[in-house]
Amino acid sequence: MLSDQFGRKVNYLRVSVTDRCNLRCRYCIPQDGVSLKKHEDLLSFEEIETIVRAGVELGINKVRLTGGEPLLRKGFPALVKKLAAIEGLKDLALTTNGILLGPMASELKEAGIKRVNVSLDTLRPERFHQMTGSDHWQQAKEGFEKALTAGFEQVKLNVVAIAGYNDDEVEDFIKYAMDKPIQLRFIEFMPVGNKFWEKGKQLISKELIERISTTTTIVSLPPLKNSITEEYQIVGSPATLGFISPLSHSFCRSCNRLRLTADGFLKPCLASKYEVNIKVPVRAGHAGNELRRVFYEAMRLKPKAHKMDQGYSDNTRHMAEVGG
Repeated sequence: MLSDQFGRKVNYLRVSVTDRCNLRCRYCIPQDGVSLKKHEDLLSFEEIETIVRAGVELGINKVRLTGGEPLLRKGFPALVKKLAAIEGLKDLALTTNGILLGPMASELKEAGIKRVNVSLDTLRPERFHQMTGSDHWQQAKEGFEKALTAGFEQVKLNVVAIAGYNDDEVEDFIKYAMDKPIQLRFIEFMPVGNKFWEKGKQLISKELIERISTTTTIVSLPPLKNSITEEYQIVGSPATLGFISPLSHSFCRSCNRLRLTADGFLKPCLASKYEVNIKVPVRAGHAGNELRRVFYEAMRLKPKAHKMDQGYSDNTRHMAEVGG
């Protein structure tokens, strides 16, 4: 298995399949947009498959497909089928904003997606438009709800918690989740690749947990291995409640992941500028030792910890380019 200089074992690869998105979330993409890559600059499905196979040979057994918005990539279910067929890959998951998910949910389940995370930061259409510049809130919500009936092993609802934006909807989200077999996750707002972040917009998980506990009975659940989520059972509900706290409770010492950007770079840390080009050897027809070398180089560059708790990230890419 891949191991870095600090003894951390890596078995998880997050794969961005496109830098394009059908939303313009203010915390993810600057209001003046980003310079999108040309189609020929993006990895083909065959190239992604080659890289994932090399990773699996080194101990990667968990892959999450992200973007941008991955469902914008033409023929996306075909990529899912290719990856699901790789022997040794135990878990293939998807993160999406849900807008295109409804009509595709059953097909993606059949193609091999096991788990789905849907990102939806507000239950109010007007706020959705304010943050994303889109009027597709209904499609996003319906996409999430369609995922619940498609037979996936797990469905999560991700909410980036931002003070002054959606902090007054925390209880509304819990009420929405009460009758659903999901994990509702609140994620601390991270200073990655954007100028929208500021300390005053942080909502610390501990404060949210204390606030929620005053109105909802929740019971702490034992932590899962390599999980970045502090998880609670909502009493009287099939739903669980999760908190991801990269700022207030760094989980770097147990980090088990690498990221593959849509244009073919391995990134060892979301908040780091370091990345290694794996597209060049793939397009040169190299495999085996050469691809393993690139994975090992990415592991060598994996930092001990980020400094996001100090409001600092030297990642030069926007979140949509990295894959979240």
